[in-house]
Parts: sequence; structure tokens; C-alpha cells
Amino acid sequence: MADQPILSVEGLNVYYGHAHVLQGVSLTLDHGVLAVVGRNGMGKTTLCNAIMGLVPAAQGTVRLAGQDVLGLAPNLIVGKGIGYVPQGRRVWPSLTVDEHLRLALRGTKSPWTVERIYEVFPRLAERKRNGGAQLSGGEQQMLAIGRGLLSNPRLLIMDEPTEGLAPVIVEQVALMLKRLAGEGEISVLLIEQNLGVATDVADRVAVMVNGRIARTMAAAELAADIDLQQRLLGVRQMGDADAEALDRQTADVREPSVKDEPVFVYQVRRAEAPEENIAPAMEVYKLDRALTRWDAGTPPSQGNDPTSGSPQSTSGDGPDVDPAKIFHLSIATSVNRAAYVAGTFDTKGRELLFIKNCLDRLGLRTVTVDLSTTQKPSSATVSPGEVARCHPQGAKAVFTNDRGSAVTQMAVAFEHFIATRRDVGGLISAGGSGGTALATPAMRRLSIGVPKMMVSTVASGDVQRYVGPSDICMMYSVTDVSGINRISEQVLSNAAHALAGMIANGKRESHSSKPAVGLTMFGVTTPCVQAVSKQLENDFDCLTFHATGTGGQSMEKLVDSGLLTGVLDITTTEVADELVGGVFGAGPDRFGSIIRSKIPYVGSCGALDMVNFHAMDTIPQKFKGRNLYVHNSNVTLMRTTPEENTAMGKWIAERLNRMDGPVRFLIPEGGVSMLDAPGKPFWDAVADNALFSAIENTFKPAANRRLVRLPHNVNDAQFSDALVKHFLEIVKLPAFRAIG
Repeated sequence: MADQPILSVEGLNVYYGHAHVLQGVSLTLDHGVLAVVGRNGMGKTTLCNAIMGLVPAAQGTVRLAGQDVLGLAPNLIVGKGIGYVPQGRRVWPSLTVDEHLRLALRGTKSPWTVERIYEVFPRLAERKRNGGAQLSGGEQQMLAIGRGLLSNPRLLIMDEPTEGLAPVIVEQVALMLKRLAGEGEISVLLIEQNLGVATDVADRVAVMVNGRIARTMAAAELAADIDLQQRLLGVRQMGDADAEALDRQTADVREPSVKDEPVFVYQVRRAEAPEENIAPAMEVYKLDRALTRWDAGTPPSQGNDPTSGSPQSTSGDGPDVDPAKIFHLSIATSVNRAAYVAGTFDTKGRELLFIKNCLDRLGLRTVTVDLSTTQKPSSATVSPGEVARCHPQGAKAVFTNDRGSAVTQMAVAFEHFIATRRDVGGLISAGGSGGTALATPAMRRLSIGVPKMMVSTVASGDVQRYVGPSDICMMYSVTDVSGINRISEQVLSNAAHALAGMIANGKRESHSSKPAVGLTMFGVTTPCVQAVSKQLENDFDCLTFHATGTGGQSMEKLVDSGLLTGVLDITTTEVADELVGGVFGAGPDRFGSIIRSKIPYVGSCGALDMVNFHAMDTIPQKFKGRNLYVHNSNVTLMRTTPEENTAMGKWIAERLNRMDGPVRFLIPEGGVSMLDAPGKPFWDAVADNALFSAIENTFKPAANRRLVRLPHNVNDAQFSDALVKHFLEIVKLPAFRAIG
């Protein structure tokens, strides 16, 4: 038997009812590591379960070192020498680490002992008295692997061992796998969606598509061939042409027929190259049910059972398929992205798992994150303890035994947690006001363009505090997020499908190849900003932000997300509202993204002559005697004083001094707005000079940082020309020459 492969699978067929899940699967592992990769719903976990005897096989053989094991009971298969690390870890919440391992131990003279597991995973030794529910996701995975090793296997089957783990833990797991295989003691069948891990750890890779092994090749060959990855796994972003092509190759759910029975019309790929499932021809089928994930890629069986279907011509009897209404069913466009489902699983677990199941059925990889603060055992992929440890002050800052404090600090921890994840394809949550406050800070932390969906009981009111400058999609729950009923089922399903659609669409390339720049504008600086945009629009994609607090925050969010090449911050009026107490303050981090990113920055003093309030009757009593100007029935402006201008000038200059990127700040000595000009309501040379002097006296010039005073009003043509001139100079500096 020494020359026999450690694992040989031939012609393996598995059915779930009428669904043909594994379709003649054959693969061989001589020794080392064989990885099986593929998108969700392709049958990888079913392959593991069939080998382990957890699901019955209709046909085929499974041999371990030449010995047939198919059909044996799972415990006997383990006794023959196959260990199993299942997807999802499956640790017992109430058992300690040590109890887990000693329960799995198979004899005192075995090569794998509890002590050896502690040597391989020192972290488990430190946590040996902790229960399974008290472990982080990475610690649970170490425990699951250790438990599998204690069966003393010749072959270790590992199903998605890196799912939901932080990148640093993924690296540790990958190193452990390579060490095990390198020692030659154990061979590994690795089921893995992380293509990078699979190709790094394995000697060979088998690609599974629709229940078949489409191709087996050297891992290095697949890692080096991006085109092959796209063809076999779909790991790419689709352009418009790709999307249109897929639209013509997928499914359409039709309106009810005359008999009021739903008719489902599908186009199915006919695999004329079954070894790769590429170069498909198309056949159209009409069914009286919707296809399941297991039907994908397989023409429906024909006969008298209720799932039967028959090929239909698009020009024959029955409803024609409208190409414009066809859409793509399989949405997992990248094996490296996951839909994160986050919330309080102790109170909203049923609703959150409903969302997860919707996403699973659509083919997305999902990661569940529990934000509960009750410290109860959790069924989520990521436990509350793992999230809490990401708090800057550690888990003790979260679990305070005070609900209000715990919820507030868990939101902080989750925000830091989500920033460590590198596989976030989208984030969805559901809850009331507390759940919304827990999840939305982390959503705001994600870059613009990453799909974010919040199903909330407060989504029909003022959601500015939750959404802020981000692109969070708020969906009103209609009923309370409390159980599954005919309304909540529809709303939650819609939310899951919306998130899935956004993830499937992916990050589209802009139609414009021009670099994007941000400009800030107010009504009283409009002529200047329009003139600047006009001069730059041939070479730059000009994004204008209304400086109403949220506008400045949105621009800074895009800077932090790496979506802007430079900024023309002409209208810094939000500083006046922030310091004096108006309604359009952008917060204390205004200019923060410029400091962090070091991108080219040209700024000015636009509209710093005014503080904004709503209607006249809303102005605080202390400001009633000030110089007030009714801009419209809902907006009242207040002229800033010399003292306020001095404070603003210092505040701005201090932040300019912290900018290490190329900076130009232009001062319009002729006035900072339409209203701040000779003969206009806000003309006040003394107040303006206080602003300009404070900036100049606080500003620290440097080789890359300059202050420029010009004898023009901010809206004069000469001033807008100067803004453009200085901006073009700094974006064409050596470090930024590529965008010039």
C-alpha cells in the first residue's frame, strides 16, 4: 500500500433529493497538500461530508491509501486515519479548551497529544481554561485544528480554515499547514475560498465548478495565470460589456401565467467543454419553481416529478424571454470578498441569520459578527469578545456591566475591528436605535463605494447622525426588528438582495479617466468655484461639495478613501460655524484627511465672513443684536467679528502647518464672499484683516507650503486664475507628475 495515493476519489455522485450536487467527482492526492477551490455553492463542503460519511453517496469510490472507506460510519472513517476540521469550527461553547482536546484524544501513545497541541498552538495553552464561546475566531480555529490532529490522521480534511479570520491569523494558519505538510507526517485536503492561501500552501489545486472538478493543476500555475483565474473562478471586476454579456446568459423571473401559477424562465449553460465548463452554449428552460443553488449549471431533470423542465425555444410556444429583463443569478464575483452580517445576535439573532441565509443562497461568502454586550455564548463567526479586544483600551472597556456604556464602547470596538478586515465586500445590519448606533460607525469607517446596508426602525426619520458623510443605505424596517413575519421577511430579504446586488456589481471603473479633484463651494463663492472648474474640467474630474458641514465631511471622506487626487478648498466657511456655533459645522477633524493623506491642497478663506443659522426665529438670543442677513426664509447669515476671525485664522493656520503635502493657501484681500465687498452687507475690512493677520502670523512657511496674499475678492477672475495656477503647479511636482 506504500505506493498508493493517500486519497483517491473516483466518480463520486451525491444527490440532495432531486438536486445532483456532486457530479462524477474524481481527484487524487498522493501526498502533501491538495487544495479544492471554487465559488460558493459549487459542492466543496458536500465533497468533505461525503468523504467523511456524513452524507450518503449514490455512486463512486473513496479510498484512503488504497483502502475503500466510502459507506463506513464517520467514526470508523476517523479510525482509519482521516481527520476533519469542519467549516465554522463547531466548538462547544460550554467546554473549555482543555476539555475539548482531552475529549478528542485517542490513546496516550499516539503521536499527537494534548501537550503537543499546546506546543503547536501556544495561544491555546494560555486559554486552556476558557470555554469555546470565550475564544476569538482565530482561537476557535486553532482549537478545531488541534481537535482534528488528535485523531492522529494520515489525511486531514480542512473546510474553509481561514474563513472570517483576521489577516494575521490567516498567515499563522497558512504557516501551520505548510509546516504540517513539510514534515511529511500528514497530508492535507484543503477546501479554501482564499485563493492566495490555497496557492501558497498547496502543491496542486483542483477547481470545482457546479459539482464537478473542472481542472487540476500545479498551484503555481494557477497563481501565475490571472486569465485562468478569471475563466475558472470569476475573480475579477466586470466591466459594462461583461455585465451585458452575462445579462444575456442568465435568468428571468416571469410574471404569473394565465393560470396565476408562477413561471420561471432560465437560460442554462450547456457545458460543451466539461473539463472547464467554459465556452458554453445556451438552452432555455421553463419551470414551475425557482432553481436552487444546486441546480446552477445543470439542466433540470426531465420526467414526471414536480421539478421537471424541458428545453424551450425563445421563438416557440409560451412566453418569450425578454433579454432586457434577464439578470445574473450567481453574484459571488470574487472569492476574496465576503458579506459581513453584524448585529446583536443575543436579541436579533433570528433576523440576522435570516439575512445571512438569504446571502448564502445567493452564493455569497458570509461572515457573521456578534455585537452583543451580554457575554452570552455566540453562534456567530466572530464573537463579541473578539470584537471587544479591538477597542483601543481592550475588552474591559466594553464589558462594563452598564448597558449604555457597553453599547457605546462596543460601537467603538466594532469600528476598529472592521478596519482590520481585508475581505469586506459589504456590511449589513438590522436593529432598532441601539443596533443602528452600534453598526453605523463601522459603516462610516469603510471607504466610499463599499456596500453598506442598515435595516432600522429609525430609518424613516432624520438619519444624518447615522449616515454622516458616508454612502450608507438606510432601509426602514416597517415593523419592529423582532421576529420573522410576512412584512419583516420581505423587507429583510429585499435588504439582503440589495446588498448582494451591490457586491456583485463591484467597484466599477469610472467612465472618466481624468483624476478627480474636490472643490468646496457656497452660494456666495459660486462664481469663483465655477470659474475654477471651467478651467480644470478638460484635465480633471471636478467634484464640487456644498460647504454645509456634511459637504466638507463628504469631501474629506473621499480623500481618506483615496478617491481624490487633490483638493481646491476654496470655501472654508464650515470653520466659522464650528467655532462660533452655527448649524453647518463640519466637526473638529476638518482638514484632517489632508493632513493624513498629504495630497495636493490649495485653500482659501471663502465665506469665513459668515455663520449660518436657520430661520430668523432660530437664532440664539446672544446673537440677536449682531449683523444678520436673511439669505432666504430658511437660512440666516451672521457676520463674524474681528475676535472670531482671529480665532478662525489661528485654527486654520495651525492645521495648515501640519500638512506635509504640497500646500498653497491664498488670501483674497478684497473680500471673502459676494457679501464681503465694498458697499455689500458684510463688508468689514477690520474683521477681514484680523482673519488674514491671524493666518499669516500663525502660518509656518516651508519649501512645500506657501501663503499667498492677493488684492482681489474671492470671486474676481484674477483670484480664480491664481487658484488654478497654483493648483497646477503643485499637482505637477515630481511626486504627483503622473496625474498632471
